[in-house]
Order: sequence, then C-alpha cells, then structure tokens
Amino acid sequence: MKRRLWWRSLWLHLFLTPLALSWLAPLWLMFVFSTHPEVAIFRTPTPLLPGNQFIANLQNLQADTNFLRTLFNSVVIASIYTLLSLFLTSLAGYAFARFNFWGKGLLFSLVIATLTIPYFAVVIPQFILVAREAKTLLAILIGMGVFGGVAFLLAWLRFSPALGRVLWLGYALAGLAYLFLGVPALREAMTFDVRLTNTWWAVILPALANSLGVFFMRQNFLSLPQSLLEAARIDGAGEFRIFFRVALPLVLPAMAALAIILFLTSWNDYLWPLLVLSDRNMQTAPVALGSLIGLTRVSWGGIMVGAVMTTLPFLVLFLFLQRYFIAGITTGGVKE
Repeated sequence: MKRRLWWRSLWLHLFLTPLALSWLAPLWLMFVFSTHPEVAIFRTPTPLLPGNQFIANLQNLQADTNFLRTLFNSVVIASIYTLLSLFLTSLAGYAFARFNFWGKGLLFSLVIATLTIPYFAVVIPQFILVAREAKTLLAILIGMGVFGGVAFLLAWLRFSPALGRVLWLGYALAGLAYLFLGVPALREAMTFDVRLTNTWWAVILPALANSLGVFFMRQNFLSLPQSLLEAARIDGAGEFRIFFRVALPLVLPAMAALAIILFLTSWNDYLWPLLVLSDRNMQTAPVALGSLIGLTRVSWGGIMVGAVMTTLPFLVLFLFLQRYFIAGITTGGVKE
C-alpha cells in the first residue's frame, strides 16, 4: 500500500513539476529582462541569467514616469479601498445572512443582478458622475443606502419592520418624483458639482459597493451557528456587539481571502484610473507602465522593471498567506 502511494506521488510530481516550471518561466524571464538593457531583450539567444542593469532601468523608469510616486499612490488607494470595501461588504453580508426585513429578497436579487452588468456599460455614466457633476443628490443617497447605509440600519430595523417599509417607500416616492415629475426647483436643489477627478477618492468611491464581496461574506455568515449568536443575544449583547465581537472573528479567514481579492482588483485596475487620473503625480502604477508604450517607442526595460516591482512583492506575500486564502475560499461552503 505504501509503495503504491509512493509511485502515485512520484508520477503526480513528474506531471505537475513541468507545469509549475512553465508557469514560473514568464516570471523568471520578466526578472531577467529587467536586469538587461533593452537591446539585450531581443538578442538571440535570449538571455536566461540576470544582468547588471536593473538600477539603470529603474532610474530611466523613474525619470520617465515618476514611478515611485505612482507606486505609493497604488499602495494607498488599494489599501484604503480594501479596508472600506471589506467593512461595508461585511456589514451588508451579515445583514443579508442573519436579519429578516421587508424587501430582503428583492434587495439581494438586485445586488446579485449587478454582477451581470458589463463594466463597460456603466463606465461612461460613472465617469460623468465623477468628472462632471452629480445629476442628483438623491441618486447618491440611494446608492449609499442600498450598499452601505442600509447595512448600518438593518440591526435596528429588524425590530421595526413598519419603519423599514416607510423608509423604502420614501426612497421610492422621492425617486419617482425626481425622475418623472421633473420639478425644476427640486432638480436644481439636488444638483451640485462634484469633480473628483485627479483625486484618490475618484478611484476608491465608485468601486466600494462590491457585489461579489457582499455575496461572499453572506455565504460565510450563513455558515455560522445560529445558536452561538442567539446565546450572545440572551447574554444581553446588542446587534453591533454581536457582529464585531462574535461573528466577525469567526470569519477572519474569509475576510483575509476577500481582502486579497479586493486589494489585487484595485491594484491591477487600469481603465478607470486611466480615465479619472490625468495628473501625473496622482496616477497609479499600471497607468504609469501603460504610458511607456508609445507610437514610436516602447521602453521595454522600464516596463519589465515596473512589472517586477508591482508583481513579485505581492506574489511572495500571497505565498505566505495562501493558507488563509484557501481557508477563506472554502469557508462558507457548509451551511448550518
């Protein structure tokens, strides 16, 4: 039996090792090319060992794009976005998993439905909202209410369904009044200039309401024993205390996995920062690297150095945190 397992393990390693090497080969070539001058990248035979031009390529990259500044912008934007989005999606996921309130099914269906909307269908209206003017303050309030503010109120409204109906009815009537009646005074009062372009908030705020994160956290909160939460209520704990002291610590692996996904999503985002960040000192690292590809010249040495600096640190970080990522992904697959 042990001999059979040994042979099985041997054949498995013989099969998987070439696959792993084929996956690592582009990363190794990226690092090697970052240490050679541009003329050596297309030389035959292809260099396979590191050179001594990494610092020179980094200096050229810094001179062309102010890359260290853009790297700092990317770290700050991705960190703030991850923390805020993780907090809001956890609140919304917990509310959808553990509270019963009027309109819960419809609201969750709307959240899931947003996953089917192509990003390119909303990028232009989103850009107009951020770059030019907010057509209505009510639209912003409704968006905040759907994805963030409602999550704060659900613990209270759970014990007052009538108030919840009044709240949603008020939202609906106000929206209909603005959209269809078009009262000029109301329209003028609720229109104001935003102009968030060339600010970090222009990149952070539109993506905070992450529908996939809400769904992911809801599934994980559904896996928690209901008896544990009921015991906390019997002991006199309020809903927010139960959330922060009982429920949240139990889903930390899932939050770690979601944090990695959210951070990498923001870190690798290219199109939206390209649209809203025209100031060179406010741009993110992917946008800075994209600017190196011109019509007549491509700075391959700078691109490779930038790719190394934006990829390898997080690859190493993921290797150290992979057990939390795997645990977080698999958590929530079992419902009580």
